[in-house]
Amino acid sequence: MKHKKEGFGAPAYLFFILVTGITCVLCVCIGSVTIPIADTLLVIWNTIWNLPIPEGIAHSIIVSVRIPRAICVALVGASLALCGAAMQGLLRNPLADGSTLGVSSGAALGACIAITFGITIPWLPRGGAMFMAILFAFISLILVLSLAYNIDFSLSTNTIILIGVIFTMFMNSIIALVITFAGEKIRHIMFWTLGSLSGTNYTDAMLLTVSLVICGAILLSHARELNAFAIGEQNARHVGVNVGRIKIIIMVCVSILIGVSVSIGGTIAFVGLVIPHMTRMIVGPNHKRLLVTSLFFGAVFLMLADLVSRILLSPLELPIGVVTSFVGSIVFVYIFTKARRVQ
Repeated sequence: MKHKKEGFGAPAYLFFILVTGITCVLCVCIGSVTIPIADTLLVIWNTIWNLPIPEGIAHSIIVSVRIPRAICVALVGASLALCGAAMQGLLRNPLADGSTLGVSSGAALGACIAITFGITIPWLPRGGAMFMAILFAFISLILVLSLAYNIDFSLSTNTIILIGVIFTMFMNSIIALVITFAGEKIRHIMFWTLGSLSGTNYTDAMLLTVSLVICGAILLSHARELNAFAIGEQNARHVGVNVGRIKIIIMVCVSILIGVSVSIGGTIAFVGLVIPHMTRMIVGPNHKRLLVTSLFFGAVFLMLADLVSRILLSPLELPIGVVTSFVGSIVFVYIFTKARRVQ
């Protein structure tokens, strides 16, 4: 008897890549200065193959500004969505996410401390902010889950969200305190805390790629274990899952991905909440499909959100976190209401 494949076939992956690529090209073309798709593709092709660029085409805008930004936005969206899907599977909670658990706020605090007090790593751009964001993200995740576990052994939705909200408020108050010492850096920090990927470059894209490839591969390789968690930790142990080890691995990977994303793009809320939930409605709860699909959908969603933030009030630019929070808050209310009805 043939067993049905749990993952996707090659056509599905090609479709995901195609949609992501088309969205990326559109984000490069559209902006305060709209560039024809033909010119954009010509510049990309000639740049890859080191061919001369025809005069009259905005080469510097495409290559130096929009392409690295689009790549960074896609990678951040993919990272946050993957983290959300992994945490929701680990905790068996549809509302688990970096923003609802307070992890993003913790990472933001770490990065703000590094920026304000000039903590740097000389050989790594944004290294100080990145290290502090990862460290504080991991500490925040441990603290929130520990507090929730001590209050409610079952880690119910209400308990986790309550602790996450309180912890986020606490982190935000400390961020406000740190900002008072920021001096002339306050404008940069305030815009950054709302989420912004303007000014990102190819070095940022490389750092995001490395973190996503390494941590993403680890998370994807544990899809079977996440499926086992869906039926409860005790049952997962019975089928041979090392529960403690898997928890630590997933939490470390999630902390790294959120920390790197926050250190480069600031606090971008609700991506990890909205995308996995919508994806689960389409492909089902199997994490061998859910994780991969969330990764691509997260990239597309954040690229579209970034595009809206750039063109909605052009020439002014909205922080991307404003757009994701607007969409995410509506979906959050829907998910929370639905979860309450199920209970």
